[in-house]
Amino acid sequence: MKHSVFVTRAIPGSGIQMVREKFEVDVWDNKFPPDRDEIASRARNCTGLISLLSDPIDAALMDELPNLKIVSQYAVGYDNIDVQAATERGIMVTNTPGVLTDTTADLAWALIMATARRLVEADSYVRGGNWKVAWGPSLLTGQDIHGKTLGIIGLGRIGSAVARRAKGFDMEILYHTRSRNHYTDEVDDELGGRSVPLGHLLSESDIISMHVPLNEQTEGMIGKDELFSMKKSAILINTSRGAVVDEESLIWALQNGEIWGAGLDVFEEEPTQEDNPLLSLNNVVVAPHIGSASIDTRSKMGIICAENLVAGLKGDKPPNLVNREVIDND
Repeated sequence: MKHSVFVTRAIPGSGIQMVREKFEVDVWDNKFPPDRDEIASRARNCTGLISLLSDPIDAALMDELPNLKIVSQYAVGYDNIDVQAATERGIMVTNTPGVLTDTTADLAWALIMATARRLVEADSYVRGGNWKVAWGPSLLTGQDIHGKTLGIIGLGRIGSAVARRAKGFDMEILYHTRSRNHYTDEVDDELGGRSVPLGHLLSESDIISMHVPLNEQTEGMIGKDELFSMKKSAILINTSRGAVVDEESLIWALQNGEIWGAGLDVFEEEPTQEDNPLLSLNNVVVAPHIGSASIDTRSKMGIICAENLVAGLKGDKPPNLVNREVIDND
């Protein structure tokens, strides 16, 4: 008898075909995510579940899925999954690390450049028929990027990839991270980066880019005090998780000129509401959580997600197992 798998959204590329070839597969065929009750109903007899960041997989839901052996997350982050509860129930949790590093770093840099040089404003200015004078000394003047100081909060895969791109702009690189690793060594040795306390980074950086996971230590780590300590010319970039920045404080800082601008791919609530004040500010560039959204990367994520699922349901150790204790305990 084949294993059965519920997929909470159709994933692109050949990954879904790999899963279909081996298992009985039920795919939620709607651009809007299934709610909790739908997941519980559709996955009730499944041994495998492919989930997205928008799917809350908590202990109560797991208890309604008695046959579940593995949750294969189609993402690097997995803060939507209660990993401890999964471990206690012997359920493997996997993710798709590494593959989206450079793609997300590219998007962070797209936000840096678009925010610093006011590209969204410039585009609207031209399309709106406001370009009446060919050239003006102060027309849409923005911030330089080259030669400035880049502060990176969280120096892992993506943070270090952002740092490598900064070398081409002759930037000074400061970073603040939880612990030293081979990424910090590379940034120090090859790029001349410096590890500094958070307060020093906030006060000295011209551009600050967030690359931390969302957890109890990082939630709201950038609040009113931190924003107030930044340069008034500073730009804040967030491609990690919306909740690592206190959104109300960020709105205050942007409205009152405490910082110069922000480029945001993530929000506290996703999708963000249409009346979110951030969307009315000219000094903010926004995107709908598309850090990994290149055709190639999303397809590769699907393959990795499928490989994790297949390995887990075959009884092998998945390549990207988050809760290794499940295997160790066996």
